[in-house]
Amino acid sequence: MGYREILFSKNGIATYTLAREFLKYNVGDKIPTVSEFSETFDLARGTVQNAIKMLQQSDAIRIESKGHVGSYLVKKNMTILLEFAGISSIVGVMPLPYSKRYEGLASGLLVTMENHYNIPASMAFMRGSKNRISMLISNRYDFAIVSRTAAEEMIAEHDNILVVMSFGDYSYLSEHVIIFKNDKLKEIQDGMRIGVDYDSIDQRYLTEKVCEGKKVQFVSVDYSRILERVLHGDIDAAIWNKDEITDKFIKVNYCELKDTHELKQFKAAANEAVMVVSKSEPELVPLLQNIVDPTTVVNIQKLVLEGKITPSY
Repeated sequence: MGYREILFSKNGIATYTLAREFLKYNVGDKIPTVSEFSETFDLARGTVQNAIKMLQQSDAIRIESKGHVGSYLVKKNMTILLEFAGISSIVGVMPLPYSKRYEGLASGLLVTMENHYNIPASMAFMRGSKNRISMLISNRYDFAIVSRTAAEEMIAEHDNILVVMSFGDYSYLSEHVIIFKNDKLKEIQDGMRIGVDYDSIDQRYLTEKVCEGKKVQFVSVDYSRILERVLHGDIDAAIWNKDEITDKFIKVNYCELKDTHELKQFKAAANEAVMVVSKSEPELVPLLQNIVDPTTVVNIQKLVLEGKITPSY
């Protein structure tokens, strides 16, 4: 009987559930007892025993009992476990690749996601960290790339995602700056129309901070159109990603953000890319950590930034 036929059999749901659970354990780990599995997943003891037996007979796992000490996982075949767990592809979502930094990040991710488990991997692109995390929570994607600040805010507010790994300083962007319609201005002034994308956690926060104490009008703008709206004069100023300005040699007046203690800490985290998964799918954490090598991703990103390789995503 094939894996798919097994999953549609009487004990299929239990086998699927435990296969996903065993993805989280490493060889050598002590595993829960049958009673503990039964209680955790609200399954009959006999059903749990049959599911474990099926996984062992299919060579997905091997468990060794050590008497009163407990049972341990002594073998784990990821390829077979992934089939039982119904994981046949990996799809991630990240910001639109409008800068070389994002192009390099996308290229690095796709290279490292080529894996010996023969699981096809792909990337989707979507603006707004809130949008990406929302799609992640609704199980549209397996992981999302956001800034560390966006991840920390969502964890603090909803506690519904897990950080899998970080790609280090300046892996998300080099710097946020304030761009101006007026060529001579270097700070926000009263009466200005300020562009803000409420779906971008970082851009919204920084906009509110630099405008504190100022009498300004906030104008809701899609992040991808902010630069265009400033250049056309529809809004007077906005927070923007410096990478796009320097990558494309765009002629626009801009200035760096003043480094208050609070902003300095925020900016450091906002420049760092992290990978997050939904808390409802924790079994993806060890799989992604096994497949994706952050060092390789960052090295490829650096080569793209230096113009030494052509981005491919």
